[in-house]
Amino acid sequence: MSKDTWKIISATAILSIAFTKGIELAWNYLKLNSNNASTNVKKLTNGTKKSYDDDLFREQLARNYAFLGEEGMQKLKDQYIVVVGAGGVGSWVVTMLVRSGCQKIRVIDFDQVSLSSLNRHSCANLKDVGTPKVNCLKNHLLEIAPWCEIDAINELWTLENAERLIFSNGRPTIVIDCIDNIDTKVDLLEYLYINKIEMISSGGASTKSDPTRMNVADITVTEEDPLARSVRRRLKKRGINTGIPVVFSAEKPDPRKAKLLPLPDNEYEKGKVDELSVLKDFRVRILPVLGTMPGIFGLTIATWVLTKVSGYPMEPIEGKNRIKIYDGIYQTLAGQMTRINMPDQRVPIALREVPYIVEEVFRGKSPISGFSTRLTLSKWDPEQPVSLQNVVLMTKEEQQEHEKRVLNGNEKLIEVYSKEALDMVEKRFSEERYYSQFR
Repeated sequence: MSKDTWKIISATAILSIAFTKGIELAWNYLKLNSNNASTNVKKLTNGTKKSYDDDLFREQLARNYAFLGEEGMQKLKDQYIVVVGAGGVGSWVVTMLVRSGCQKIRVIDFDQVSLSSLNRHSCANLKDVGTPKVNCLKNHLLEIAPWCEIDAINELWTLENAERLIFSNGRPTIVIDCIDNIDTKVDLLEYLYINKIEMISSGGASTKSDPTRMNVADITVTEEDPLARSVRRRLKKRGINTGIPVVFSAEKPDPRKAKLLPLPDNEYEKGKVDELSVLKDFRVRILPVLGTMPGIFGLTIATWVLTKVSGYPMEPIEGKNRIKIYDGIYQTLAGQMTRINMPDQRVPIALREVPYIVEEVFRGKSPISGFSTRLTLSKWDPEQPVSLQNVVLMTKEEQQEHEKRVLNGNEKLIEVYSKEALDMVEKRFSEERYYSQFR
């Protein structure tokens, strides 16, 4: 073998060794960085808010900044939100609030992730089964939003521990009720009401399947929701009749749809069955639940909270989907045509326009009193013809008074109504004029 050949072999061997050593050094370097990154993630996921580059925060939440604006996002960042209940509804509330930029949140729940939870929980997987729901949420979300201080309390909320659970980390700006235990739910809502804490409560998602029937309204106008009805009745006995926003579905029961399941005998042996029931002898945890519906409830609540705390305009329509009463409301206007002796007694508004007037223009309630029951339509200004901008949604009693004093009595509107009522009516008419451009 020639001298040159040995030189080539030697050079090749040296290069191979150098290349191998370089690969080894690079691998060790990457492994070291990976371990450091893993350590940093663990540091960030201990539940305590850590520093996070503001440029990264803004890039991650660029769409939220574009939607809510600088001021709105700052308001959101300044909130301290408490969510009680981390199941199907609560998990989605927490997930979207944290993903949207919330920086301080407390989650309270005593329960563990079960196998049957996986059809509706926002982030739980098979590895989480048997672990506390609050820890599952915290561990998952801190990998997404390390800037957020997530305080996970694996404990049943009770009236005895109310002050510690609600106030020990500061006074919350809003508390979200996602509890399915009626007694606990009523205690919580009463406690928040007495302590004047902003709140919103979730109705029952079980046996519901129609997303178009979702409502956000005061507890006084909830309908077709057994959980909300039971809570409303119990709160009324405690002297609380209004002032609690509720997310609920007005979907009506149907013999073809899922029903409450009877409680098996072995459940009775566990004792205190009624504590977890919406109706007598029914336990919440065995109610039929379409996995999407708790998510829709939770996303609705999260959206309401995000817009409210950021100052973004949103005015939910109360009493949606009251299809059967639209014709009755229409007939009240037709009857008025006769009573006020209009020459042409044909109603110049179509029946199909009544839902628009009721729900979109007047948000399902009288602009005079704010009531949403016994509703009618009435001509407003006697000098103007009946039109979409000259009919007002009123209660039956208000319609009678309006006819007596304004339409037949020739009193001026300014003599009959307060400035607040007149301004509200004009605001609704102004909005209708604007939106009519796009109808």
